[in-house]
Amino acid sequence: MTDLRPNLYGAQSMAAPLRLTLMRRASSAMRGADAARWHYGPGFDEVRAASQHDALASLVASRGARIEWLDDAQDGLADSVFTHDPSLVTEHGAILLSMGKALRKPEPGLHEAAYQRLGIPILGRVEEPGTVEGGDCVWVDRSTLAIGRGVRTNEAGIRQVAALLEPFGVSVLGFDLPLWQGEEACLHLMSVISPLADDLSLVYSPLLPAPFYQLLKARGIRLVEGDPQEFAASNGLSLNVLPMAPHDVIAVAGFPKTQAAMEAAGCTVTTFEADALCIACEGGPTCLTRPVLRG
Repeated sequence: MTDLRPNLYGAQSMAAPLRLTLMRRASSAMRGADAARWHYGPGFDEVRAASQHDALASLVASRGARIEWLDDAQDGLADSVFTHDPSLVTEHGAILLSMGKALRKPEPGLHEAAYQRLGIPILGRVEEPGTVEGGDCVWVDRSTLAIGRGVRTNEAGIRQVAALLEPFGVSVLGFDLPLWQGEEACLHLMSVISPLADDLSLVYSPLLPAPFYQLLKARGIRLVEGDPQEFAASNGLSLNVLPMAPHDVIAVAGFPKTQAAMEAAGCTVTTFEADALCIACEGGPTCLTRPVLRG
């Protein structure tokens, strides 16, 4: 077991320097994946996806973040490479979430095993019929967690997370998401916002819940608009950006207008080729990491 002191876990910021993250290798998790079953697009190619995932991992490590790799067993859980969704790590321990996509139900168990290895306590877990996926969770600040209510996250799940965090002074606010492209597609709250720093976020405002937009503006968070044509062409992946530190982000290559908007706002943007991994499979660099320690 790798021992971590209590101050060596916690990620109640979306953009503080990333120190430790969970990842799972696409080379094993996606091997033999049935694209139709997993709702992957025609661009999915498991060999190229694995290579692109390796490139992302190298970028993450090069920025000084330590990667804790989940169990590499070939268990057929292709979406388990998207480690952002099955859990949430607070300063008080990890919360095991409950997946809204039925094929992903076993994944929180992989995260529980990792936290046991790391010596990170389990603060609690979301139980059925509640569902919450990490992609719907956005820390507005250390004491405010916004959660998108949609096809992957329901009211029962949001209430359970709120009950777990209320004793620590954290307010949990639920916001309704549109159906957008249907039940089988994935629209998380983080599909329409990517924090770039604590006071700066990349957004696609036409799909932002209006009360959430108003909250961001009231908190003084500057909003950078992603290019609408690039958002549409990428099924939203142009907006999925991973902060390694404030104003230092990793993004999917091929979306120069959105990249230019972030750079104009003072960000350094590093890109990687991700057509077979991110575009085809509806999950970007944020989705492929579960921050365990930021700050």
